[in-house]
Amino acid sequence: MALGDGLSPGATPMAPAGGVPSTTVSFGRCAPASLQGLGDIDWSAPWLRDWRDVGEPLARQIVAGCPQPQALNAAGRAPVHFVPQSDLPEGQAYEDFIFATGQVPTREGLHDFFNALCWMHFPLAKKRLNQLQAHEIARAGVGQVRGPVRDAATVFDENAWLIQPSDALWAALTAHRWAEALVALRAEWASTRLWAFGHAALEKAVQPYKSITVHLWRVPASVVPADIDAWLAQDLAADKLARKPFSPLPLLGVPGWWPANADPDFYADASVFRPRRAKGRAENPYAVQEIVPPA
Repeated sequence: MALGDGLSPGATPMAPAGGVPSTTVSFGRCAPASLQGLGDIDWSAPWLRDWRDVGEPLARQIVAGCPQPQALNAAGRAPVHFVPQSDLPEGQAYEDFIFATGQVPTREGLHDFFNALCWMHFPLAKKRLNQLQAHEIARAGVGQVRGPVRDAATVFDENAWLIQPSDALWAALTAHRWAEALVALRAEWASTRLWAFGHAALEKAVQPYKSITVHLWRVPASVVPADIDAWLAQDLAADKLARKPFSPLPLLGVPGWWPANADPDFYADASVFRPRRAKGRAENPYAVQEIVPPA
């Protein structure tokens, strides 16, 4: 499937091992993410390649002054209607409101913009996540603790990245054998498919820094790119989410996605490329500051 094919959540071939795509530039740290807007998005970034054709014209309209919900609705590409955040009734859970009305409360800015783009690229999977979240709210209410299914659904929604790796590459990634996965097996990334999903991760990547970490969700080799949304909607089962079958990956570690990672020493930073925790040590996904969704 060709890159940049609009709504089709197509595959993203990697650059050759050790190389940097011709569109990749050396990004610098700019203003804090909270001060950045849609005009700060660098659409040449490799992690935005599949979303560029849809997202860039929309971002241009919003930067020119069109209210964000209005521009998103005019695109006509999502199964939901985007409304101002003020339309969310006080005391009603965000996920429950979407499920009940088919409307998504939307703030101006990067976070909700990328969320809307995900609705456009993965309409079936986003609806499935919303159904799971609404079911959990109906079952358990809204409390201080989300519960395992709703917690995992939120992690997925905010931070997931889909990957279709070989068995060898997946084994190395899940074991946090970073030198093996990202240096020894570097040539495999040229044929490894990746799909962006988590909108909070994409928001952070507007201002790239080394510790941005996404949560990988494995796609079987039998899934073809044209079927990725339908497959994912079926795969997002409550019991599977509750097991949290995620595997972390620092986003800028993807071979070819960041100039500095051509040097194997890039992966020697144990504060970012961390060894796997000892078995039996439970970890709350939100204990990692990188994936705490905005309030």
